[in-house]
This record gives sequence, structure tokens and C-alpha cells, in this order.
Amino acid sequence: MIDPVTLAAIVDEAAAKALALWPGHGHVPKVWEKGPNNPVCEADIAVDTYLRVALGDLVPDAGWLSEETADDPARLARERCWVVDPVDGTRDFVRGAPGWAVSVALIDAGRPVVAMLAAPARGEVWLAQAGHGATRNGVPLVASQRTQLHGARMPTDHLPPGSVDLTMVAKPNSIALRMAMVASAEADLLATWRWGYEWDIAAAALIAQEAGATVTDAHGSALAFNKPDPRTFGVLVSAPAIHAEARARVAPTTAKALRG
Repeated sequence: MIDPVTLAAIVDEAAAKALALWPGHGHVPKVWEKGPNNPVCEADIAVDTYLRVALGDLVPDAGWLSEETADDPARLARERCWVVDPVDGTRDFVRGAPGWAVSVALIDAGRPVVAMLAAPARGEVWLAQAGHGATRNGVPLVASQRTQLHGARMPTDHLPPGSVDLTMVAKPNSIALRMAMVASAEADLLATWRWGYEWDIAAAALIAQEAGATVTDAHGSALAFNKPDPRTFGVLVSAPAIHAEARARVAPTTAKALRG
């Protein structure tokens, strides 16, 4: 197992590089579209470039899967693989909002074993190690323990159909930070029902699980990482006692989304 302190130093440096390019500190970053409604900026590339070298030096035998690097199938032959989103929440980043994070997870045999989210614009560092719990800024995390779905807090702009009984709370653009809100008991539920990528959720999945939350895909199945197709359909993170009811609640919306 790698030293979490060494990993933290690397990711902290990556976060500092991103923060130096953040409009919230007056910088005007170069921004372009890599696809419809899919922005990328110079911070994404700078952080990706730095982390690929630094993390590669840290674990030379690990593969690499990142949002900003062309996928190399050679990763599939590796037992371990880094799964990275250099700037998760690019939309918040480019508009100078703080809801973004550098997301890094090391996968071993399909499961995250160490993970870190660095959200420097929010002054937050989230760490988790499989079997050893999760922390935010060094403070151990205990996930939401809510026992009733009615009234559950969900970081979203729009509630699922038939869910007016849920409570909307402020939503950072970064899905990783939204997942982490359940880990820190600032939310009780996070649900998405569209195709996403492993790099969006790998680090936050371990953080939430180690804090005691239940984490699955939108169908209620266990998440797996470093797959040939690095996509996953939705994510459902919640207090354990409400997970089954939440899954049943979003099932019709999930089925409709799959039908297109």
C-alpha cells in the first residue's frame, strides 16, 4: 500500500497548480469545448500532465485512466490503476465558483484502495484508505445516518419525479463533492441516472463507503473500476437505511433514461 502522506503531498501540489489558474483568484483561463456541452480548460491539462508523471513515479506498475488522457487499453493488464479527474467540476471552475476538486483514486483488482479529493477553493482535503476510514481536513467522517427517505437532503437543482418530499441542498458542480456530502452528513442522498465515467466517482466512492454510506450504481449494483468500458450508469449514495427505498424511488426515472 502506498503512503497516504506521500499521495496527499502530490495531490496538494496538483490542487495548487489548479488554484493558480482559477478565475476566482483573478486568472482568466483558456477554455475550449472538447465536445457538445463539455468544456475543458488549461487547468485540466496542466493538472493531468503533472499527476501522470508524479503518480506514475509513485506506483510505476499502475495503469492510468484519466478524463483528459486518451485511454490506453494497456491499463487492463495491470492489477492496479490510477483513476483521475484532474478538475472535477470544470463548469464551476471556469466561472470562478468553488465547487470543483482534484479527484484521485488508486484501483486494485477493480476496487479503490486509496483516494483523495482536494478542493482548494473550499479549503477541503478528503482522504480515504480501504479499511481505515475517511477524513476531511484530518477529521474522521461519519456518513449520514438518516432512517427515513421522506425529508432526505439531496444536493441537486431538480428533484426526481415524485420526490417533492425530498429537501434540495446546495449543489457543487463536482459530482465527487456531492457524493462526499453524504460522507460528511451534509446530505443524505445523491442520485444520478445517466451514463458517467469512472473518473467522476472513483475517489468519492471510497470516501463515502469508508465513512459508512452505501454506494452503488443507479441499479443498486456494486461499482467496479478499471473496466474495458470505463462508464457506469448513474450512482446512488445514501445513508444505509434509506438506500433500498431511494433505489425504488428512482427506478422509474432510471428506466426512462435507459430507454432514451
